[in-house]
Amino acid sequence: MSVSAETARGSGAPASAAEIVAAIDRSALAFAAAALLLGTLIIGYEVSPKMASLFLIGAGLGAALLHGAFGFTAGWRNCVTKSDGRGLRAQLWVIAFTALFFIPLINGMVPGLTVQGAIAPVGTSLIVGSFLFGLGMQLANGCGSGTLFTLGGGSGRMLITLVAFIIGSVVGSVQLPWWLDQPGFDPVNLAEFLTVPGALIAIFVGLALVGALTFAMEKRANFMAPARKPGHFWRGPWPLLWAGGALVVLNLLTLLIAGHPWTITYGFALWGAKAAQAIGIDMSAYEFWQWPKGDQALHTSLLADVTSVMNIGLVLGAMATAALAGSFAKAPLPSAKSALAAVIGGLLMGYGARLGFGCNIGAFLGGIASGSLHGWIWFASAFLGTLIGIRLRPAFGLAN
Repeated sequence: MSVSAETARGSGAPASAAEIVAAIDRSALAFAAAALLLGTLIIGYEVSPKMASLFLIGAGLGAALLHGAFGFTAGWRNCVTKSDGRGLRAQLWVIAFTALFFIPLINGMVPGLTVQGAIAPVGTSLIVGSFLFGLGMQLANGCGSGTLFTLGGGSGRMLITLVAFIIGSVVGSVQLPWWLDQPGFDPVNLAEFLTVPGALIAIFVGLALVGALTFAMEKRANFMAPARKPGHFWRGPWPLLWAGGALVVLNLLTLLIAGHPWTITYGFALWGAKAAQAIGIDMSAYEFWQWPKGDQALHTSLLADVTSVMNIGLVLGAMATAALAGSFAKAPLPSAKSALAAVIGGLLMGYGARLGFGCNIGAFLGGIASGSLHGWIWFASAFLGTLIGIRLRPAFGLAN
């Protein structure tokens, strides 16, 4: 006589693997949804409704990144190793459409609106930092945004990366003033030299040239992109067009609400500095944390820091999205070699992000879209670092 699954479970029979996986997804979804709701209420009450909206924007960014598998690291690696330029081109058009909105807004073409772009100096610090970041992200198998959305998806390896990223960021913050004393020059805003229309034309031409190179590379390698059908809106996967469009819109909202573009890695440095303070290290003794922004962030709640709030929202948004897709915590535990690569990659990214004034989001996307020359130099130097990182991956058991 057969026994139904329900009766078997009721009589104490062990659950199947599929039932365990489904239970994990449901638990992750419930936790993420509750944390997003509670976080929105707490941040809205304790800080401001504006900050609560940025928390939810962060969650939306996490969902778009995870559903679209919009990883800068894999996109660059696929371009080099597989002659597949789709991921890099998606990043280029996201930057182009973001710049279309950012450049006029940042340069005061909307009366009554004052926002600040991601415009940073050019020099030794930028070149060294971005190179180290590009190298590190290939060993870590994730960039700034990739570390967070993959962590939200339940990756244990990315937890290792994040801890190392935070440590590297703190060390970088301590040493950044020395690096800024090395040869370099002041920030260059292309709109100040070329006017707003001229800056937009220069950005579009530059991005188009890079995109054309990827098409030429694919043609030379006879690369044929496999067809990718749109997935379910809630369960994914999303085409790169959907994910990229969401990134443009949400980054624009961030600029309008926060007053500056979306950033990620400053939050890691702040988390590490506060942890160091908690164990008795006086971070205010270091020059970086004496500067007005650092001093204020060090002595106020994390919930008052835009980058931290958006980062937390991003992780929770990715967690909820992964649970809806039935993909939460499906990655296997890393080997010892892979874990070592995660540590080295995280340290390099954290240190490099401080020296290079950001990561793939704050420096590459935000920098170029803001009309800053440093964004282009970051891209070139980080891509060179990526080439080295790709060559080092097999030594750590990582496939290319």
